[in-house]
Parts: sequence; structure tokens; C-alpha cells
Amino acid sequence: MSAQRIGAEAVAAKGWLRAHKWLLARRVSQLGILLLFLLGPLAGIWIVKGNLTFSYTLNFLPLTDPYILLQSLLTRHLPETKAFVGAAIVLAFYLLVGGRVFCSWVCPVNMVTDAAAWLRSRLGIKGGAHVSRRTRFWILGLTLLLAATTGTLAWELVNPVSMFHRGIIFGLGSVWAVILAIFLLELFVMQDGWCGRLCPMGAFYSLIGKVSLVRAAAVNRAACNDCMDCFVVCPEPQVIRPALKGVAGAGPVILAGSCTNCGRCIDVCSKEVFAFGTRFGNRIEKVSPPAQKMAPACK
Repeated sequence: MSAQRIGAEAVAAKGWLRAHKWLLARRVSQLGILLLFLLGPLAGIWIVKGNLTFSYTLNFLPLTDPYILLQSLLTRHLPETKAFVGAAIVLAFYLLVGGRVFCSWVCPVNMVTDAAAWLRSRLGIKGGAHVSRRTRFWILGLTLLLAATTGTLAWELVNPVSMFHRGIIFGLGSVWAVILAIFLLELFVMQDGWCGRLCPMGAFYSLIGKVSLVRAAAVNRAACNDCMDCFVVCPEPQVIRPALKGVAGAGPVILAGSCTNCGRCIDVCSKEVFAFGTRFGNRIEKVSPPAQKMAPACK
């Protein structure tokens, strides 16, 4: 399938805007969050102070990355109460909308990996190194072990997500090299390499995503024409098939924690198969078997 073909049916059926609405919404979200952090240093308008690790909104609402808080606790340093309050707020939010919403709607590195994926598709680059998607969970465990054994937030010194966000706010400097490395990794070495296979933050938030309320679902899966566009654009394509094809009696709701709720499957589907809903909309419609004709009685 050529790069020009992906989503073409959706554009023809729904128009360009509707075929890109969730992608555009994500970019507005990602850039809007960055702008809120930048307004203070650049314009003196301090709506948000801090960074993705810990921030204050309007001088009273604390928000703490629960992954950072967990690392801090493992270093045997007890954070202030407001850090726990901020982590509780963030956890409650992601339990509602989906843990890996952070990856697709907040994380600035996602824009880099999406750009690499787009260029990879345009250039027709195929294949690459294969690393299991479970690797990110091993890396997650190692980062927590590192915090416990060193007594420091050692991982955060090299975490590309934290480095990129701090770099945007305080000046990129050498962070450009890290971002370029991720871009080249995604472009030439591994498709979905960083976000889909290596990033421990994605692994952490996918654990929350297993029980979150808002889910993407193949609500009209009977209309699927097997164009495969949803699989091509999805950063975690392995989550689609059970819900779309009813594998082992699965319902239409995508319950996998790895789903980022990015909405791209909704955008590119010309048949309106996918939509956002809740995890409770997983009822499987039972289809009555066709009535069998009775054989005529023998005379």
C-alpha cells in the first residue's frame, strides 16, 4: 500500500477535516500544553509553572508525574504532601481518559516520532530491527531498580521525554542530539521504536490504561472492508485485531492498555467503524442463526 493511499478513502468519504480531526486535536493539545509552559519564561504570563515532572497551574493546582513520584519513593526520599496530591490528580485523570493518552496527547516526543513515521512512509522505508514491545516493561523495571539502588533519579537525567520538555522551556542545547537520535531511530532502524518498544514512561502509563474508562471501539465492525488503513496508522496495531475481528469472542472495545487513544483509527476509516466510548460498551450483539428449511415429509 502506498503512502498516498493511506486514508484516501476516508478523505473522499468524509472530507479532509473529518479525516484528520483527531490528529489535529492532538497537535492542538500538545502545542497548547507547550505554550502554557512557555508563556511564563517568554512573556511573563505564569499560567503554569514547572515542567512535566511537577507543575503548578494558576498557583494552586499541583500536578505530579506519578512515574516520577514512584521513582522518588524508591530513592527513599519522601516528597512533600503536594507532590502526592498532584500525583493523585494526574492518576485520577488518566484512569478516566486512558493512561497512554499522555503519550499521544501530551508528550512532545510524540510529534518527533510521528514526523519520522510520516517520512518513513513517504520514502517507502520497510523493515528494520525487531525488538519486542515487551522490552519497554523491562526498561521500566530497570529504571525503578536504578532509583532504588542509587538513591537518585538517575533515569531522569537521560530520559528523552524529560530532557526534551526541559530543553524546550530552558533552551535545547545538546538536547537536539537526543531528539535527532530518536528521529533517526524511528526513520531508519525501527518503526514505532521509541514509543512502542523502548520508552518506560509509555510502559508505566499503559499499566494505568488497562483499567481506564474512555476507550476506542470498533462499534461498527461489521462494516469493515479490510482496507487495513487503521493498522498502518496505529502506533500499537496489535491492539486493533481482537476488537475489530472478534478474536476469541472479544467485544468491540479495545481494552489493551497499550492503546494510546490517539483516534487515528477513527480518522482514517471511511466506513466509520471506530469511535470513542467507554469500557462498558463491550456488549457483543448476538446474531440468531438463520432458520433452517424443513424437509418435505415423505408420502
